[in-house]
Amino acid sequence: MENYLLGGLSSSIATIFTNPLEVIKTRLQLQGELKAKGRHVEPYKNFLQGFIQIAKHESIKALQKGLVPSLYFQFSLNACRLGIYQTACENNLTKNSKGNESIIKAAFFGGVGGTIGQALASPFFMVRNQIQSAAAQEIAVGYQHHHESMSKALRKIYLQHGISGLYRGVLVTIPRGMLGSGTQIAAFGCTKDILNRYSELNPTIISFISSCVAGTLMTIVMHPFDSISTRIYNQKTNVSGQGMYYKGVIDCLMKIIKFEGFRGLYKGFWPHYVRMGTHSVLVLVFFDELKALKSRLQKKITIEND
Repeated sequence: MENYLLGGLSSSIATIFTNPLEVIKTRLQLQGELKAKGRHVEPYKNFLQGFIQIAKHESIKALQKGLVPSLYFQFSLNACRLGIYQTACENNLTKNSKGNESIIKAAFFGGVGGTIGQALASPFFMVRNQIQSAAAQEIAVGYQHHHESMSKALRKIYLQHGISGLYRGVLVTIPRGMLGSGTQIAAFGCTKDILNRYSELNPTIISFISSCVAGTLMTIVMHPFDSISTRIYNQKTNVSGQGMYYKGVIDCLMKIIKFEGFRGLYKGFWPHYVRMGTHSVLVLVFFDELKALKSRLQKKITIEND
């Protein structure tokens, strides 16, 4: 249980710093939805200019839109994926016959944790996207939901469409969580294992380097699924709770490629890259530091009891 709590806590701390990048990424992913380049207004030229636009038209505070559901989402997701992975590590389930970190085993347990966490946290992911996409009229992109708060949004969706409405789009978040988490956890664990064996670097530096490698690979693999998730979660729905733009994952994928080209799948990549890199570093470094703190406290308690 401690591993699950530490995983959720480390991610929640990191989210406070990285949420503004998530806001920009979401806006860029929705900009020019199902329109060819040059045939739509682009209020956001890049993520740096996007910060200025949001601050100018909505206030600095708007850069933290969706922070509450983002905290709930990240805690739920990372409590599962980091908790499951760490438990597997402590039971030597991620090691190969030589006692070294196995990429395949690490990816498996990271993927399992990511899949479970992503599925459970899907309602928070959806509400976060809808709140972050809501903008001033001058810079609005995508369908505008205008929720007053996370709790009211969840209640509204449940009353209108039931449990199925809260989990609309969950099927696309499963490969997002499985591939993204599997890649990140495997890259982090294996890079850390190699550096521990072949270098004499400080443990915190090793965690930092491993996190950078993990965040980079994770973003490249996960971003297309993240873009599809954003579109499906944010789209307008009919009275039956069915999406009015996309019928499902494959339909969304094909429409993005048809109208926006393959590059449409990578809209918002750079803020996502910076966000994931920063977030991965903060989460995994905080996770390692919290584990070290836990070990020190346990030793101190043991000594005092002897």
